[in-house]
Amino acid sequence: MQDGRSPVILLTGASTGLGLAIARSLLGTGYHLVLTARSSSLHRFRKLGFIESDRLWIRSLNVTDPEERRSVIGEVSSRLGGVDVLINNAGFSYRAVLEHVTEAERLEQFAVNFRGPLELIRLSLPKMRERRAGKIINISSVAGMMAMPTMGIYSASKFALEGASESLWYELRPWNISVTLVEPGFIKSNSFERVKYTEQSAKLHGKPSDPYHQHYLQMAPFIERLMRRTLDTPERIAKRILRIISDPAPPLRVEVTWDARLFSLLRRLLPRTLYHLLLYRMLPGVKSWGTQGELLPLSKDEWQGAEQDTGRRVSQG
Repeated sequence: MQDGRSPVILLTGASTGLGLAIARSLLGTGYHLVLTARSSSLHRFRKLGFIESDRLWIRSLNVTDPEERRSVIGEVSSRLGGVDVLINNAGFSYRAVLEHVTEAERLEQFAVNFRGPLELIRLSLPKMRERRAGKIINISSVAGMMAMPTMGIYSASKFALEGASESLWYELRPWNISVTLVEPGFIKSNSFERVKYTEQSAKLHGKPSDPYHQHYLQMAPFIERLMRRTLDTPERIAKRILRIISDPAPPLRVEVTWDARLFSLLRRLLPRTLYHLLLYRMLPGVKSWGTQGELLPLSKDEWQGAEQDTGRRVSQG
């Protein structure tokens, strides 16, 4: 740094998965690290051997909490001169068809994956503009360039993050502040086990009589197989992110897994109608979708519920 400061990297969602791999790759690199996670996850750092020091801070940060956002960025700004590299990694995914997502669940998904990162960017920018330098690295997903069934609300949040990041890329270039979207596809990990179900999808995904039963039945193991078989690991992706940090002019988008590169290529080369038709036909067991739930008989409890609902409609009409 020209002002003699050690560059400050703030990383969200640093206690597990890709975030943990990034944190480990940054240790001993000369940066001042600020690793953050929800308060309920901070104990993981101690178990993993992360010890706080002058060059390594560990802070509680729920990216949806305005007070915690202001507190962490305020402390970094006042004591360290501000964030030089902001890595927005924290995120989660709901598994649900869109009909099984409530407004509250949509807002929660966007609060973590979209609104939180943008607020951290907004709070970090004044110091970056003052120095006329900085890097913003938003961890997106292949789901930010394409959508999959049962992951629609997650894709929507990543599409939003990609759109905002593209706008920022233009807006911040006059101050030499770079914006990069890291787009992983399937990563070799067990993160599929941490995917959340919505209230409705949790009740209905295993119910053969539900119209969307085949969607859930086919997609969950399909995603699990791809994540277990891919050669792309969190550690490999973390190395790519280190190169982005050291690159004086990183690109807006970096596809960091083979499948992300493949889907990006297909989107560019194929007519859009053919592209979507091809992906639809590649969906697992898609010929059975939308049929089995209608063909299976209802259970006794479901029949009673249907009869009661019909009775209510008759009495109201």
